[in-house]
Amino acid sequence: MNSSSYQDFLSCIYIAAKELNSQREDIIEGLMMVYSGETPANMPRLEMITRTAQGVKLLGAGVVKVVHRCKDAQDPQLLDLSLCSLLKVPDAVFYLVRASKVLTCNISGNLLTKISPKFGTCFKHLTTLNLSTNRLSTLPSELVYCTKLQSIDISINSFVVFPTILLVIESVTEIRAKNNFIADVDDQALEQHANLELVNLEENPLDSMTHARLSRVERLTIVLTDRGVQEWEDLSI
Repeated sequence: MNSSSYQDFLSCIYIAAKELNSQREDIIEGLMMVYSGETPANMPRLEMITRTAQGVKLLGAGVVKVVHRCKDAQDPQLLDLSLCSLLKVPDAVFYLVRASKVLTCNISGNLLTKISPKFGTCFKHLTTLNLSTNRLSTLPSELVYCTKLQSIDISINSFVVFPTILLVIESVTEIRAKNNFIADVDDQALEQHANLELVNLEENPLDSMTHARLSRVERLTIVLTDRGVQEWEDLSI
């Protein structure tokens, strides 16, 4: 792993502020000095040791965890990056798994706000993708290159609009999108998808018309939360 890849790894890992005794930038600088073997002449040795030790314990441990997960993906065809405190997927991940035929990818329980466009081109053999419990609101159009994708979970994210890119992927049979902020979904688009069998939209603020339309769909299973009258719809209030 070259210096730029290592620094990218460090910038992708989240550490809670309460765990840091110094600035995140200072910790990264200390780890980069360890990597390069260079120490500024004006930095006291004790400060260097303290900064580096904290960095290795926090950020360095995160890097090691992700690297080990990538290496483990070579055998069971499963890439598990769940609960790795990732702010984004490091570019080096795509390099580390380039020779692996990953079929299942789990990146749930992180802090992702977007997925790299490289994802679609790197994981062409993917059949199952779990992106649940992040902070995503969009998906890259490059996911269309995942032509074998069957099941995707985007539950517990920040989607306001249903990601229609998933309906472009002909192989998809199951979309789990519960607990987002989706108010409207094109029921006809769901019905017209040749292979789609299940869409879970529980715990979304679907408007009354959308909820009614989706409830009438028969060709596939759409899981909805029973909808009562919302306060803003109740004219008696």
